[in-house]
Amino acid sequence: MTARGRLGMKAVHEGGQGEIVEKKSRFIATVRPVESEEAAMEFIAEMKKKYWDARHNCSAFVVGRNQELSRCSDDGEPSQTAGRPMLDVLLREGIHNTAVVVTRYFGGVLLGTGGLVRAYQKAVCEGLANSVVIDRKPGKELCVQTDYNGLGKIQHILAQQEIAVLGTEYAEDVKIQAVIPDGEEQRLAEAVTDGTGGKARLIWGKDVEYAKIDKEVKIFGK
Repeated sequence: MTARGRLGMKAVHEGGQGEIVEKKSRFIATVRPVESEEAAMEFIAEMKKKYWDARHNCSAFVVGRNQELSRCSDDGEPSQTAGRPMLDVLLREGIHNTAVVVTRYFGGVLLGTGGLVRAYQKAVCEGLANSVVIDRKPGKELCVQTDYNGLGKIQHILAQQEIAVLGTEYAEDVKIQAVIPDGEEQRLAEAVTDGTGGKARLIWGKDVEYAKIDKEVKIFGK
């Protein structure tokens, strides 16, 4: 139960949409979580079909724990003025497993290369601001089994160490389901053992990723 050095992952949990207007051109950014290149390409195709009458549907996506797969497209805009600037926002923000399409309805006024770069990046930022972005942290599932005498002490320890409690089962004994941040297993185990005189039983589960969303804890990798 030592630290394994796994890193957290910032990702979009729920996609959103944002819109800006620059010199009468509308830029509509649609953001969606994706887990593969295939899913990203399907999303891009879906947006092109939805906004078939737009001048451009530029896109960018990143997939993988280390952002190892990334693609972008200017979709007819001057080279390096749309897709790459959009991708740069995702990379700069440390976003993983996310795709974004920025749809442009041309307003009749040219923006120039610098203006296009700023507009597409601003649109992506607006789309991300209207999405639910979470920090998926690595952890390990744990079930703490105790008698009722040790319950209060264990609850105090878990709260003190800000451990995410998933649920509590009250029967002849009490079983507390929790997820422990990666690398904190030994410290928590020692605290529980010391606090209960070794009476509590710790049953370790599998490695998972988890995130707090609207005060609720969601487990990934189930």
